[in-house]
Amino acid sequence: MRSFEKSLALALGLMAIPRVAAAADPAPIVLDGDVPLDGPEHFFVPFDVPEGIEEIEVRHDDQSEANILDFGLNDPDGYRGWGGGTEEPAIVGRLAASRAYVRGPIRAGAWKVVVGKAKVVTSPARYHLEIVLRTAATLPEQRQRTPYAPPPPRPGRRYYAGDFHVHSLESTDAIPSLDEIATYAESRQLDFVEISDHNTVTQFEFFADAQSRHPNLLFVPGIEYTTYHGHANAIGATRWVDHKLGQPGVTIDGAAEAIRAQGALFSINHPVLDLGNACIGCAWKLEVDPNRVSAVEIETGGLKQSGFIFIEKALAFWDDLCAKGHHVAALGGSDSHRAGNTNGPTSSPIAEPTTMVLADALSTEAILEGIRNGRTVVKLQSPADPMIELTSSVEPSGDTVRARSTILSAKITGAAGKNATVYFVKNGEPEAAVPVTSDPFVHEARVTAEAGESRWRVEVRVDDQRSTITSHLFVQRDPNGPDPLAPPPSSSSGSVSNDGGCHSGKVARSSAWAWCLAAAGAIALFTRRRRSH
Repeated sequence: MRSFEKSLALALGLMAIPRVAAAADPAPIVLDGDVPLDGPEHFFVPFDVPEGIEEIEVRHDDQSEANILDFGLNDPDGYRGWGGGTEEPAIVGRLAASRAYVRGPIRAGAWKVVVGKAKVVTSPARYHLEIVLRTAATLPEQRQRTPYAPPPPRPGRRYYAGDFHVHSLESTDAIPSLDEIATYAESRQLDFVEISDHNTVTQFEFFADAQSRHPNLLFVPGIEYTTYHGHANAIGATRWVDHKLGQPGVTIDGAAEAIRAQGALFSINHPVLDLGNACIGCAWKLEVDPNRVSAVEIETGGLKQSGFIFIEKALAFWDDLCAKGHHVAALGGSDSHRAGNTNGPTSSPIAEPTTMVLADALSTEAILEGIRNGRTVVKLQSPADPMIELTSSVEPSGDTVRARSTILSAKITGAAGKNATVYFVKNGEPEAAVPVTSDPFVHEARVTAEAGESRWRVEVRVDDQRSTITSHLFVQRDPNGPDPLAPPPSSSSGSVSNDGGCHSGKVARSSAWAWCLAAAGAIALFTRRRRSH
């Protein structure tokens, strides 16, 4: 937290706050105190605001190089902003506010500085606050801030490419503007980015302004719901959700339900990213009702930057949820705090990884529906990774195929000539891999539905390293459902047509070859028996 990146974010954040000349500040209210070592992980320091105040500035200091305190602000009605671990002051006024804070009327009454005990290792831990109450604003009006409204959808059913974990300047540990994010995302041929800033909703007020300059890129609203025991992604949420777990009435299940009540999705970010104090609370250690979980981030940052360390454990975390009967989609996100820039070998730019979502339109609602239906594909490194389109001969309802049997088909593009293999994964166990020998290439699985439910996904490896992973299709047995694998009724000619004969044409079909080889073996055996007589 005392890193170069934090210092850079602080400097850029302060530079981004223009000030106007004002009379000398009144004497600040100074509040010093000890951090309570027991009790909830957040506590409050109250102060009174009289009538006639136009702007409030809160300067804060944890007075330690070892301890880390987070800071936010509540007005008499509640949430007014969350700066987290930044050292820059918080400023709120009627027509403007510093980043991560909400502008609006300054109500007289009891306000509170919110303090989070992110890391307390030395005692006594202390805080120092200076609160300046101004009758004249120093921040000019921010006309670019407008209430969030989704842009008109752009119809068209296809896979849309995006990044589900991107931080803007409204996360006080991040440095890029929305314009910088959009410019870089467009250079990577993305269709959308989810702006998932930490525990704040102020980013959405800047969407319309930036969207007007980048009409081809969709800004998807979101919040990274950041706690000291796990981070979640509130995809599509536009209303603040209380993250102060342990405060009266604040629970993780309540937060997940508050997110879902907005029509948004609750996803778990980097669930196994346990880096200790280098990333406070990044690993998921909370008990949440799995029925409220819609997705899991199986890849955080590009595979080359970090995935080789965490991908196996992240997949196991996801598979475990699915094995217990929960239909949870796979997502990927860069967790970029610097747009197209990186800060060392473990830092990923936007689009590394890339998530593809099959949706009926480029709109937030359509993207959310695609996730609900499990129609996602994670390219673990970048948009250049191979693509997998997983389909079923029996049309699924959402992510579920109900039938007596079905033929699952994986169409692979962008993998030929890359030393690639493809394989199905059934209930967490990989099936036999086959080489990808053409573009496109089709690999099939002929599935007889079993009692209960089986789950199927597809993975592509390049140079024996995972490259692309689909979400699951779940196959449930319906005794009255379709049965494409059933033998057809016998005909007078006695001939039966399979799937196009023993040739691949322009698309290689591994299952067709297997059928042909079996048929050839049967013919040879029959001929041998005829000759033995």
